[in-house]
Amino acid sequence: MKLVVVSAGLSVPSSTRLLADRLAAAVGRQAAGVEVEVVELRDLAVEIAHNFTNGFPGRRLAAALEAVTEADGVIAVTPVFTASYSGLFKSFFDVLDKETLVGKPVLIAATGGTARHSLVLEHALRPMFAYLRAVIAPTGVYAASEDWGAEGLEARIERAAGELAALMTGLTGARPAKPEAVPVVVPFEEQLARLAAS
Repeated sequence: MKLVVVSAGLSVPSSTRLLADRLAAAVGRQAAGVEVEVVELRDLAVEIAHNFTNGFPGRRLAAALEAVTEADGVIAVTPVFTASYSGLFKSFFDVLDKETLVGKPVLIAATGGTARHSLVLEHALRPMFAYLRAVIAPTGVYAASEDWGAEGLEARIERAAGELAALMTGLTGARPAKPEAVPVVVPFEEQLARLAAS
C-alpha cells in the first residue's frame, strides 16, 4: 500500500513536518507493507502559483499530484494561519483534480501555537475533504506548542493512525465506480397515487 503525506509546513525544521512524520510512522507500525512518500508543499509553492496562472503543473508538481492520485491513503497536515489552513495547503488541493480523493482514506492534522485553534480540524479541514468526497478518519490530530512531548498527543497520533490504517486496508481496491446512468426519479405525487391504488 502507498501512503502519501502532504505537509504544508514552511519553516525548517517544521513542527508540521514533525507531526506528519510521526503520523506516518504510526501508520507504518499498524499496517504492514506501507510505502510512504512525503510531498513537501514548501518546495512546490512556485509551481503551484504558476499552475493557477498558466493551467499546467510543473514537473515536480505533476509528480506530487500523481503521487496523491495513486495513493491508497493520504495524511494531510497544515499549520494554522489566521484561524484556518494555510493558503499554500488550500492551493495544492485546489489544483488537484476534484475526483482524485473520491473514496480515498485521508487523515487530517494541523499544528498551531495555541490550543485555541484546535477546532480548525472541524471547521476548515473536515468540510474541505468532505467536499472532495474523501473518506476522513474520525480522529483528527491537532498539536499546539505545549502538546509536544505530552502523552495525550501520542495517544491521539496512535488512535488516528490506527483508524487510517484500517480504512486503507478495508478500502483498497474498493473505491466506488463512477455511476453509468442517472437513476430514474419518480415524482412524489405519482408514488402516492400508486400507494392509493394498491
